[in-house]
This record gives sequence, structure tokens and C-alpha cells, in this order.
Amino acid sequence: MGGISIWQLLIIAVIVVLLFGTKKLRNLGTDLGSAIKGFKGAVSDEPAKKDEATEENSAHNDSLGDKTAEKSNTAEKEKDKV
Repeated sequence: MGGISIWQLLIIAVIVVLLFGTKKLRNLGTDLGSAIKGFKGAVSDEPAKKDEATEENSAHNDSLGDKTAEKSNTAEKEKDKV
């Protein structure tokens, strides 16, 4: 009595498709699916990804520091030549 029958669900689905169109509904489904997938990935892999990101950033910063040191050494050598 109080439940929704299959016919009522089909009528609602037809009305929604007529109002929004299949293209918008497909895009909405794709966006919703990717958002859920991203959320699950962020929740399950958060600690591991943070550690990896920290290691990558520190390695990147070390390489930038080395390049900066090389540039300053090169600049000092050029000043000595002049």
C-alpha cells in the first residue's frame, strides 16, 4: 500500500528523461561516479599518499636546492673572472 511500485518508478524515470535529456543524465552519472571513486580512493589511501607526496616533495625540493647552489656557484665563478 505505502510502497512505490515498479510502474510508479518507470513513470518517474520517463519524466526525468524527458525533462533533462539523456545527455545531461549521462554526464551527471559520470560525474557522480568519478566523485564517489575519488572519495573512496582518498579515504582508503590517504595516509599512504601523504607519505609518498611528502617524499616526492622533499626530493623535488632537494633537487631545486642543488640547482640553486649550482647557479650561485656559477655566478660566483663568473664574478671572479671579471
